[in-house]
Amino acid sequence: MSQTYEFIHVEEAGAVATITFDRPEVRNALHLPMNLEIRAALKALVARGQAQVVIFTGSGDRAFVSGADIAELRERKGPVALARHNAELCDAIEACKLPTLAAINGFALGGGCEVALACDIRVASETAKLGQPEVSLGIIPAAGGSIRMQRLLGPGIARELIFTGRVIDAAEAARVGLVNRVVPQSQLMETALEIATEIVKNSPNAVQLSKLVMNEGRSTGPEVGVQLEALAQAVCYDDPEKYDRMGAFLDKREARRKAREGGQ
Repeated sequence: MSQTYEFIHVEEAGAVATITFDRPEVRNALHLPMNLEIRAALKALVARGQAQVVIFTGSGDRAFVSGADIAELRERKGPVALARHNAELCDAIEACKLPTLAAINGFALGGGCEVALACDIRVASETAKLGQPEVSLGIIPAAGGSIRMQRLLGPGIARELIFTGRVIDAAEAARVGLVNRVVPQSQLMETALEIATEIVKNSPNAVQLSKLVMNEGRSTGPEVGVQLEALAQAVCYDDPEKYDRMGAFLDKREARRKAREGGQ
């Protein structure tokens, strides 16, 4: 299934959905109309119930999302910041019950880096550039970047990157833990799809509950976190898919045992 919006393109292929940012004339800069389209598309994918994984990427090979639209940002006044437009987009990506992957093809700066940080897994092309250069423009990373980057990388590296506004290449991003993998540009989507396919092979219920526990347990503390784990496991225990998958595992093990005995 394929659906086209004005500033993004959405495609579903089996259980994998891909949302492509499509403003190539401004290196896929994030403005409010594209922001709203991404949120609407994500909500629609979840509602349809076919997708089990969502991949985000940018059109072309120059940019994932080069950043927020500076022309739009320049005109914003204080009350607009309190509306949290870009923050709500990143919150929606992080809170989405489906696992999300960022396939970073080129620049992921400012708001683009924040979108990538909101995803569960990040794969970068060798030509990718990442960073939070907001302070060089007189603002801060305010779509969750200052929080998520520190949570992911630790305070020392996160503060160095944010305070200096430094843009780093894919190799350094991998070294500090900002991305999971770096691959040639020609293999970027193939690699993202391989990871998505590995996820899809598993129980959707178990994967989504794992994400829920990791998201919620991070802010509740270990005592509540372990209780969330127990509750999620209780749901899994009563899921018919658990019985099917475990039954299939035991059947295969028994078949292998019989085959070994028959060969003796």
